Amino acid sequence: MAKSETNASQLIDKRLGELADWRADTLSKVRGIIKDADPEIVEEWKWAKATSPGTPVWSHSGGICTGETYKNVVKLTFFKGAALDDPSGLFNSSLEGKVRRAIDIKENDEIDEDALKNLIREAVALNLERK
Repeated sequence: MAKSETNASQLIDKRLGELADWRADTLSKVRGIIKDADPEIVEEWKWAKATSPGTPVWSHSGGICTGETYKNVVKLTFFKGAALDDPSGLFNSSLEGKVRRAIDIKENDEIDEDALKNLIREAVALNLERK
């Protein structure tokens, strides 16, 4: 693991500890699914500034998705979501966007792990195809 990836993973761990509620559990679960889907996924921490602690980002040959937490949802935003096939209908937010698509996960939502893994793998394939 590269030094910056270690730092990013530590920052994500810290964020999970700060949340300490259902959002931490959900983000942690999603993080595991993302890593299971592609062992070469790299964790990054981006967009930290005075008004925001930053955002977890998962990448492989380019950005795959972010993992943001809000009061009522954990939001996975796929950088190139509009170009991905989503037969399971996981995308339920930012559907009007030309490029991005998002999945809003609420407190008691079930996560379709296989469908999410397929989306992650498809996003990785798209990134590799464009390299």
